[in-house]
Amino acid sequence: MYMSTKTYGHNLGLSCAFRQWRAESHCRYLHGYALQVEIIFESKTLDFRNWVVDFGSMKELRKSIENTFDHKTVIAEDDPMLDWFKNAHLNSILDLVILPGVGCEKFAEHIFYLAKEWLDKNRKNPDTTVVSVEVREHGANSGIYLGDY
Repeated sequence: MYMSTKTYGHNLGLSCAFRQWRAESHCRYLHGYALQVEIIFESKTLDFRNWVVDFGSMKELRKSIENTFDHKTVIAEDDPMLDWFKNAHLNSILDLVILPGVGCEKFAEHIFYLAKEWLDKNRKNPDTTVVSVEVREHGANSGIYLGDY
């Protein structure tokens, strides 16, 4: 089995604000991080170039991740203050992205399916799959989503 990883580091600037409105801690407040993303791919075989994936062809995937997290405010679709955030967006106070849920684990799940969609369109090797995505807020906190193939 072969594996490869693609990492978009904290230095990329995926600066995103979010809140976990269900939290009883300070996480219920709007706060943000420059997120780091690591995507793991695997394959039983290598493609004609001896690669699992072509890192140079991932610009579209990177753009999809940036469109969701770069200088965005990400709010859960069930946040009771959603209308307030929508109004702030309409008044150019923030750039709003609405997802089913927020937090590293839900962000990892979202990116997993972005990566899977990208791979389905760009796959050079039928054996290659997306294994997992890890999203880090900082060195101490991360969430991981494992695919179910």
